[in-house]
Amino acid sequence: MNPSPFSMSQMLALSFDSVTSPTITLSQGDCKQATPVTHESRTGWGVGWYPGEDRGAALIKHPFRTGPMVEMTELLNNWDRFRGTQFLCHFRGAAKVASQQDTQPFDRSFAGRDWLFAHNGHLERGYKDVLVIEKSSPFEPVGLTDSEHLFCWLLNQIYAAGARSLADLGWIKLHDMLRHINKAGSANITFADGESTVAYRDQGGFNNLYYSRVTPPHSPAPLKNNHLEVRIDHALDDSRTMFLVSTTPLSEEGWTKLDPAQMIVTNRGNCVWTSPSFTPLPVTAPGKDVNRAVSTPLQTSRILRVFHETKYEYDGTIERSSHLLRLRPVHDLAQEVKSYQFSMTPHHLSVDYEDVFGNLTTPVELNKPYSLLKLTAQSMVRVHAPPKLSGPNARTTIPLVWMPWQRQMMLPYLLPPELPETQLRELSDFAMSFVERQDYDLIRTLVDLNQTIYRDFAYVSGSTTLATTPFEVYTKREGVCQDFANLFICLARLMGVPARYRVGYIYTGANYTNKIQSEASHAWAEVYLPWLGWHGFDPTNGILAGLDHVRIACGRNYRDAAPTSGTIFKGGGDETLSVVVRVEEVPES
Repeated sequence: MNPSPFSMSQMLALSFDSVTSPTITLSQGDCKQATPVTHESRTGWGVGWYPGEDRGAALIKHPFRTGPMVEMTELLNNWDRFRGTQFLCHFRGAAKVASQQDTQPFDRSFAGRDWLFAHNGHLERGYKDVLVIEKSSPFEPVGLTDSEHLFCWLLNQIYAAGARSLADLGWIKLHDMLRHINKAGSANITFADGESTVAYRDQGGFNNLYYSRVTPPHSPAPLKNNHLEVRIDHALDDSRTMFLVSTTPLSEEGWTKLDPAQMIVTNRGNCVWTSPSFTPLPVTAPGKDVNRAVSTPLQTSRILRVFHETKYEYDGTIERSSHLLRLRPVHDLAQEVKSYQFSMTPHHLSVDYEDVFGNLTTPVELNKPYSLLKLTAQSMVRVHAPPKLSGPNARTTIPLVWMPWQRQMMLPYLLPPELPETQLRELSDFAMSFVERQDYDLIRTLVDLNQTIYRDFAYVSGSTTLATTPFEVYTKREGVCQDFANLFICLARLMGVPARYRVGYIYTGANYTNKIQSEASHAWAEVYLPWLGWHGFDPTNGILAGLDHVRIACGRNYRDAAPTSGTIFKGGGDETLSVVVRVEEVPES
């Protein structure tokens, strides 16, 4: 039978996308005053974390209940070293003999890093015969607890496997080890190595273990239960994403209970692996979805018909205006224009040219009075499936190395927008969280970024303007396709990856819930990969650009690639704009 929730130990693991200073406070009702220590009343506590970007851990713990824990809270909150991306905590727990060496979490140094471990459960008699630690083993317990014994047993298994991190060992193999521990008794476990945090719930369902992922903007109310509360109230941390694992939920909503024997792995505020036999969580590792597109993977091409009509109506008469139009789809090896028709009211003759970005551009000068400007473009396009992202090498890492002449040509696509340096530093930290989480792998980092924007940022029509900056989108966590493209481009450039803005259309078919994206032009990002050239990433939909995307124009930003732009020199008044876009699939004849 499970113990009372007020007597069982409480585990808490926190994983942030960037360095963060959480405020962790034990409940006043849990520790009103000092009392004699008994087996029932012990509430030892411990907090372990990895300061900054270090692989070395800091650990503060005490085996006794010593009052309302004000001293611990003030110490940690006022200590500038209490900042990191991984935190492992254990509260209300102590061994039969309360001592520093028997208080959790435990730590050990191995393979150039510190390892942190916490356990909630009880191993049966004879557990040492199941979890054997030989006298020649490099790790052996200092104290007397079964928890430290199984920690040392795990480290010995990792050492014997030749692994130097949890990821090196492999998640399936680690999961097997944790399930083996259950042969010796009950075990809920949290485990960290400075990169990844692992949470495992007991196979027999002993106690509970919950997880939750919290994204900005954060509520001013703390996350709390009867034992502790967690706040993200540091001025530097407003935009941090947090993944929590807790014995008891810290709020009424947003928590999911782990299944018995389920293991999840978090890194930089995201779940990167979960036991395959259970309901999968959204994971950041691309796996087989790295080249995911909405269209059928076996389909090699698709014919799409595009209708685009734009109307500008004015209260007054326009006497003179100048315009640039980019409405003809790109014609190249990846996209064939089978037909294209364009009409304009008032009628005007012009000669097309190719701008500096390679866009086919139509200049228009209108010197006769008008009050209605109507532009209609109809296209028939065959779109070919893009090549796979994987390069000639098994692994391409960040940073990319460019020859001087390559960097000179790519310079416009490597410079982030002109924002205050403080904002760019914040965005750079956010970008590096993806790089760190994916171990500097280029493709996995870009796919992770693409899917995270899709998952964590809300599509809200009318919430932004053309003047909205990537930093404002980052802080508000909402926008439309152009905002998500701008944010992706800014973050990619801060990683040293050339990125540009792409305007076009998207065929939504029956696969999208957000139909508004097909009723206007669409925007996405393209990055330059040395072995492939420009390749599209659509963060609005969390997919790679493929058979659903019709390319029109590109540039450094929206202004370089806008389908229509212009200046009214004389006349006008209030303007009414209406846009109609239809994208339909045409069956093969």
